[in-house]
Amino acid sequence: MRESTIRVLDGDAWAAPAPRARLRRLTLTDFRSYDRLDVALDGRPVTLFGPNGAGKTNLLEAISLIGPGRGLRQARLDELPRIGGAGGWAVSARLDAGGDETTLGVGGASNGASKDDRRVCRIDGRAASGPSAFADRLRLLWLTPAQDRLFLEGAGERRRFLDRMAMAQDPSLARISSDYETAMRQRQRLLDEKSRDDAWISALELAMAEGGVALAAARRAMASALVAAAVEDGQAAFPAADIALEGDIEAALAYQPAAEVEEDFAAKLKANRRADAEAGRALLGPHRSDLLVTHRAKGRAARVCSTGEQKALLIGLVLANARALALKPGGAPLILLLDEIAAHLDEDRRAALFDILDDLQFQCFMTGTDAALFKAWGPRAQGFEARGGAVRPI
Repeated sequence: MRESTIRVLDGDAWAAPAPRARLRRLTLTDFRSYDRLDVALDGRPVTLFGPNGAGKTNLLEAISLIGPGRGLRQARLDELPRIGGAGGWAVSARLDAGGDETTLGVGGASNGASKDDRRVCRIDGRAASGPSAFADRLRLLWLTPAQDRLFLEGAGERRRFLDRMAMAQDPSLARISSDYETAMRQRQRLLDEKSRDDAWISALELAMAEGGVALAAARRAMASALVAAAVEDGQAAFPAADIALEGDIEAALAYQPAAEVEEDFAAKLKANRRADAEAGRALLGPHRSDLLVTHRAKGRAARVCSTGEQKALLIGLVLANARALALKPGGAPLILLLDEIAAHLDEDRRAALFDILDDLQFQCFMTGTDAALFKAWGPRAQGFEARGGAVRPI
């Protein structure tokens, strides 16, 4: 039995339990296909339909930029301004957390400054240090068509997928990951230059060891949380997954204290300097790990599952992470961005997905080409149509 369910009353009235924090207004200026867009939201799940190229994904991308990283498209910031616009762009979102309203804003300048890949970030009109400042206010999870081949592509995409989910659980992981990457790049540059500054290289290796072990530990915790939160419904709409991490650091943490793993990792980095210099990259570390997913009921690796099963496994992983967050007290509110998901599901699976999302009570934005895809949600969702550079309620 569901612990909390949104119900339809008298066929058309909408009622819900005490709501979690919600985005109440979204404003876009000269962003992608939008000259000016101002959308009022009432807290229900949001469905957005329209033809291909109508700007549906652009709206989800705008929301995804109010957080660490480069958004759901991984776009450069100079790709975001509207063609024919002034050159700058801006996104503003009003967040209502139980009557406590906060305005989060992000954008790029029109003088070319956005090409340095830095965003201008504001909270309640005041300058923020960067996208990481939003982490205490808002967490984001998304699933897009670009991720459909996740189990068939290289390990890098799977690592990033897992790390994004882990960042929703622990926003500090974004800084840890960034610091690890920075230390690794600086060490490689010194090795490429044949630097004799052993003290500085050793300091960078210690930083890599500390950050790398913390990153691997966070991945292990995330994998355990996903397995524990996976729920396979009776119709197996979204199959539960078993998860394993393939990587030396992750494996070592299973039987060694973190301090010992750090020490061993730093020693291996030092011993491997010549090989890393010849290869032009660090050959050891969590940046080379992989995420292995198995269909639990069938005992089959995700990479050999059918296309439909892979899609269902992906959705199941995102739902498991949302479920784990729902069980975790405190933390910033979560927003789910699901781009073109409904079209790949049959009618029963769509209805099952809507019910699960209702039960989780996190605000969700979902896109599709046809309003009929969201029929099973009925008045439980707030519907919009995207067409001709505009978004209108339906």
